[in-house]
Amino acid sequence: MSSQAESNDTGTKDGGRYRREDVARAAGVKVRNLRYYQERGLLPPPRREGRIAWYSEDHLTRLRLISDLLGRGYTVNGIGELLHAWEGGGGLSGLLGLEREMTRDWLREEPVTMTRAELRELFGPTATAEDTRRAAELGYVTVEGDLVTHPSRRLLDATLTLVRQGVPLAEILDAGDFVQTQAAALADRFVALFRQHVICPEGLERLSATQLRHVTEAVAALRPVAGEVVATEFARAMARRVDAEVAELLRTEQ
Repeated sequence: MSSQAESNDTGTKDGGRYRREDVARAAGVKVRNLRYYQERGLLPPPRREGRIAWYSEDHLTRLRLISDLLGRGYTVNGIGELLHAWEGGGGLSGLLGLEREMTRDWLREEPVTMTRAELRELFGPTATAEDTRRAAELGYVTVEGDLVTHPSRRLLDATLTLVRQGVPLAEILDAGDFVQTQAAALADRFVALFRQHVICPEGLERLSATQLRHVTEAVAALRPVAGEVVATEFARAMARRVDAEVAELLRTEQ
């Protein structure tokens, strides 16, 4: 084979056209991944001129998009469905904007990292290794060697307040387990309502650009409302429960 044939898919960009190795390099992917994406239908075939395969700016944009989606946890099959929706007029840019709006800013927490010794000093002698293991199981701490990270300073401060008031850490963790279960059920309920009445059964891929904008705006409105509803209802329930407890204590004192 001639040297010309061996170098057909290498070389440099030529007026908005790329040879195989150049488009892969520009997109930050390996050549073998480029071939794989073509085999899976994620990337259209290049235009050929004789033995040379030319890739366009559209190919480069598509490759960068695939890399971005993979980096954000999408599977190859999921990316294929999104790209299919885009090609069918669903508007991939709108879908991606909605995905970012749906997933961002729900959590605004400050993590806290300390050594095991600092953790023991913080919680005192009543905290046990079993408490740490349970906290890790519930996702309240991550242990890496001698370092322990709590994902939320607010939850850590709340836990410390209860411990210093005499509540055993093991029972706080039991309560945390219960709260997580209830919070998951509330989240499921909110998401189900949103899916049924805002997104509708057709799914995102069938929505028009105008409908996608409406869903995006609805997500932004839901974020603070969901937290306010839960906080308000919990405060109301606590007020009722504390009133009942105080009344009961007063009766027993008479």
